[in-house]
Amino acid sequence: MSKPLEITDANFSEVINTDKPVLVDFWAEWCGPCKMIGPIVEELANDFEGKAVIGKVDVDTNPEISAKYGIRSIPTLLVFKNGEIVDKQIGAVSKSILSQKIEAQLV
Repeated sequence: MSKPLEITDANFSEVINTDKPVLVDFWAEWCGPCKMIGPIVEELANDFEGKAVIGKVDVDTNPEISAKYGIRSIPTLLVFKNGEIVDKQIGAVSKSILSQKIEAQLV
């Protein structure tokens, strides 16, 4: 089973600079909605293994990236393509919505 990549301030630029779509989940341990979306992000890591990069950023331990992208509420999920943000989702949503956001970047 594939797990979401743990993304940090240190490895962030390396992770998003790929030709595959990258979904980044900005979350925190104390955030209720983040806990709801966590299992969905794990399923997506499995579903898109080899096709997309799925990762998580703990906003409490990685303040640099969170500040760089203006993350003010969590969960915030950003979709990157070629290092650029191409889609954004704030708040917990269904797996199908997140799947569609990733699928749209696979073409």
